[in-house]
Amino acid sequence: MPDWADYVAAEPDALWSDIQELVGSDETGDAAKEAISAASDDAQKAIYDNVWAASSGFTGFIVNNLWILVSAALVFLMHLGFASLESGLCQRKNTVNVLFKNCWIISIGVLTYFVWGFNAHYPGGWVIDGWLAFGSPANGSDILLSNTNLYNPAYVYWTDFIFQAMFAATAATIVSGAVAERIKLGAFMIYAVILVMIGYPLAGAWHWGGGILNSWGFADFAGSTVVHAFGGFAALAAVLVLGPRKGKYTKNGTKPILGHSLPLATIGVFLLFLGWFGFNGGSVLSAEPSTVAHVFVTTTLAAIGGAITSIFTSWIVIKKPDLSMSLNGFLAGLVGITAGADILSSWQALVVGALAGIIVVFSILILDKLKIDDPVGAISVHGVCGIFGTLACVLGGADFLVQLGGTLLVCAFGFVFSFVTFFILKKTIGIRVPEEMEMEGLDVEEHGAPAYGDLMVNPQPN
Repeated sequence: MPDWADYVAAEPDALWSDIQELVGSDETGDAAKEAISAASDDAQKAIYDNVWAASSGFTGFIVNNLWILVSAALVFLMHLGFASLESGLCQRKNTVNVLFKNCWIISIGVLTYFVWGFNAHYPGGWVIDGWLAFGSPANGSDILLSNTNLYNPAYVYWTDFIFQAMFAATAATIVSGAVAERIKLGAFMIYAVILVMIGYPLAGAWHWGGGILNSWGFADFAGSTVVHAFGGFAALAAVLVLGPRKGKYTKNGTKPILGHSLPLATIGVFLLFLGWFGFNGGSVLSAEPSTVAHVFVTTTLAAIGGAITSIFTSWIVIKKPDLSMSLNGFLAGLVGITAGADILSSWQALVVGALAGIIVVFSILILDKLKIDDPVGAISVHGVCGIFGTLACVLGGADFLVQLGGTLLVCAFGFVFSFVTFFILKKTIGIRVPEEMEMEGLDVEEHGAPAYGDLMVNPQPN
């Protein structure tokens, strides 16, 4: 076994040649990684720098690594989009509460993914093969050549971690909007920890961690099912346990509870649209030009397809061009294309987005008829359109039965996991605020201050 510390002072060309020779088979490749891991931190860094400086892939490595980091930043921006959209579509008396929950979700989401979720999401070993893996704290200090292999690592360990961490909190954010305006803050905070730390990594490992869905050949490029449908059906379970907002459904029918700021909701959707270029574009996992460009185009065409069809569908069905429906149309198209952004053609992406825009309108209306109260349409956008988008991968060659089975598995798990968690919270600490607090608004009652100062002087019902 070579003494890697002795290689630190070697000529870069000779060093690269020696490493290429060493990693000529899987066994020696593993031996090389073990040897590098056993070296001191300084020696590892010198090996890492010298190898890539001597290789033609060094520039490509830097570009790939930078693109994934930029994508992570774009996905982070989506959390601002969610906060803006959810607060805009809720009543002004609950604005602080919605924004506070979004602050908690991104904070606790990254922390729990760091201390447990990342290594459960991408397991080094299974407790039950393909189905269950335990997590542990993320630690890349001894893996300076990324967590792939010596041949073509596209980015370093911590780049991988931060990109995936930005995804992790999204599932709880989806639930946040659906249960808004009537859930106890403490109960939701506990729920978010459990969902992001345990539920999401477990389901995600089935696909992206080399688990059972991966062995089936399940196609879900950036997470129409393992992120969005999982979150959507977790939200459905939570809403069923929690119940609708007071006054939403009466003996005389459904009473509209209007959001307080459609401009804020619109800003949120366009921030989400922007962030989706990182969500989907970063999921290429490199800066390979043709694939990233293709994903950008399919993502955009699906989004505008969803917006256009939702505009006209809602105009025909409810007799008015409804802005909130058009906003959800953008998101429906984006969720719909997320599974197949890499394998669908530009025209197929446009069709998938357009169909998602029609589906989301009818889904929102049907759920309202069923008295399932979702203030922001999260169940329809993420759950229903997530399923549709995953099944639409058959247009790109995916197997329909595999897509259907994988989607049903993840959705069922998300629903059951969320239902059980919410039910336990309901029976222990309680999950619903008192009726008086709900009517007065959660901002003043739970946070001690309104989002808008004039409410203290001139209270308004919304």
